[in-house]
Amino acid sequence: MSNELFISVSPSEIVFALVEDKRLIELTREKIGTKFTVGDIYLGKVKKIMPGLNATFVDVGHEKDAFLHYLDMGPQFSTLNKFVQNITSRKGKVLSTTKIQPEPDINKHGKISQLLKAGQNILVQVAKEPISTKGPRLTSELSIAGRYMVLVPFGDKVSVSQKITTNEERDRLKRLIQSIKPRNYGVIIRTASEGKMVADLDQELKRLIAKWESMLPKLKKVKVPGLALGELSRTTALLRDIYTPDFSNIHIDDYAVYEEVSEYIERIAPEKKKTVKFYDKNVPVFDAFGIEKQIKASFGKTVTFKSGAYIIIEHTEAFHVIDVNSGNRSKAANNQETNALEVNLAACEEIARQLRLRDMGGIIVIDFIDMNDNDNRQLVYQRMKEVMDADRTKHHILPLSKFCLMQITRQRVRPEQNIDTSEVCPACKGTGKVSPSVLFADEIASKVDYIFSDLNHKKITVEVHPYVEAYLKNGFFSLVRKWRWKYMKKIELKGIESMALLEVRFFDEAMEEIIF
Repeated sequence: MSNELFISVSPSEIVFALVEDKRLIELTREKIGTKFTVGDIYLGKVKKIMPGLNATFVDVGHEKDAFLHYLDMGPQFSTLNKFVQNITSRKGKVLSTTKIQPEPDINKHGKISQLLKAGQNILVQVAKEPISTKGPRLTSELSIAGRYMVLVPFGDKVSVSQKITTNEERDRLKRLIQSIKPRNYGVIIRTASEGKMVADLDQELKRLIAKWESMLPKLKKVKVPGLALGELSRTTALLRDIYTPDFSNIHIDDYAVYEEVSEYIERIAPEKKKTVKFYDKNVPVFDAFGIEKQIKASFGKTVTFKSGAYIIIEHTEAFHVIDVNSGNRSKAANNQETNALEVNLAACEEIARQLRLRDMGGIIVIDFIDMNDNDNRQLVYQRMKEVMDADRTKHHILPLSKFCLMQITRQRVRPEQNIDTSEVCPACKGTGKVSPSVLFADEIASKVDYIFSDLNHKKITVEVHPYVEAYLKNGFFSLVRKWRWKYMKKIELKGIESMALLEVRFFDEAMEEIIF
């Protein structure tokens, strides 16, 4: 199994596409300059205590106040709160975390009004990004994530990822971390630490502690509400969570991001630095490697997956519904039960892929094709658990009911990935009427003439559908060549798969779009 990561950078966003064996399995879009991402630590101000919810709303600078529940405050909240109040209220040198005296753990059945009051400053971390009309969800159990471990200031426990299954390795890692971690720090050992030597783990532990300690003096200068410690850049943070040694290539179309990724890979896996490749060709990276085509095929309401079978995905405010259909497959099967089992087993793999691809969270209800045999229902349940093992997001799967309904809960920490694959016709603007297609080339020629003759540009880039590109470049005396000779100017023609058939875009020398 080979994994490839494609990173496309535009002025407004960065898009990450993870491909496994040439198949798109994850797509992440990050707006450039986005605030309130998971992992950011803010110094906020308590706005309103809600005793009935045993929660509070906190102002962290978002248009909607963030939500903090009592159960998300963490057992060491009293220690954290006292530490923060001392830092923000006193002058002089800030004490190291290792030198403070921990306070008793808070009562897990206590009341939030006993710990907080309106107007109080509080150090919090974003646990869920703003979704729809809701503000961020917060936690006061702070953590700083690294590749091999997660540092928990004011904690004391060392826990090991459940995905590390061998008892010997779990015991080795736990003893190792306990021997090197300082006082007043807890550690969660991540799956990537399996088999790592003490030098690698010690180096990262020291780096995470230094990151935390460097934030503390800055708390004196933070204007409340304000950001105290930001996560890594989204590119590096994503690589930290998904990178494995079996990555064959990482393709990036922006040189600054390419250098950032190269530096990170050289630090964590020097022998893999050559897998990071800068893509600088004219055709967009997603078009060149077929990613754009897979996006169009994967994000519709109906998704086909095997021999005519398909699933229908519906979204509601409360939950998501996925309906499995056999399509025309039933004709080839020996009997209905066998056909239903084969389609349902195949659907499990596609559904697991869709959950990751769209980052669907909350409650997901799957309506599988009816099966009478209880053993077959158990097979489908086991298959779904197997294919969901690769999903890093926390989830829980319930067995099929006798009506072949399955329920899955999947943690939601950021808005769902939703891409509208339908397009409004750029030629008719949705009216259903277009000018004759034989005149399309003449329309392009007219606009080229206007750009060179009236606007006096020296060079233009014309983006069209690949079919139109082939037509304009056809033959030795192609239309593009004639235009170049006529105006003695540079004309670059690009075929973009994501564009509609009769769509055209013009760009000047600085790649600024020319609007007509």
